[in-house]
Amino acid sequence: MNNNYSTFLLRLSALFALIGAFLGSHMAGAGSYAFRPIHAHVLVVGWLSIFAWAVYYKIFTPKIGLLAKLHVYSAVAGSIGLTGGMTLFVFKPDFLPPTVNTVLYIIGGSVLLLSFVFFFLLTFTKEK
Repeated sequence: MNNNYSTFLLRLSALFALIGAFLGSHMAGAGSYAFRPIHAHVLVVGWLSIFAWAVYYKIFTPKIGLLAKLHVYSAVAGSIGLTGGMTLFVFKPDFLPPTVNTVLYIIGGSVLLLSFVFFFLLTFTKEK
């Protein structure tokens, strides 16, 4: 199962890398830095953190299966929620009330924070 987590997280990190690179090239081509905070979070949270977790699951076998599952699912939901919520918060689309943008941003960030807590705990539970 941990290899499945590794593959899943690796593919998701590649998707975030592609999105981050696209945002960066768009900003360079347009001469506008409007996407800068989103670009940075997509690359750091979505690409770098998720890639590191993919490597962790490839190298280590966590002892607690439920904790690993909670970590992976909260990592995915949190990284998508944070970056998606941040995008809505920054650009404030007319089809959503500002409160919804803010709540999605906060919930995404909170779920991602939980993911980091779960990962911290996981580092103490590897198989011998």
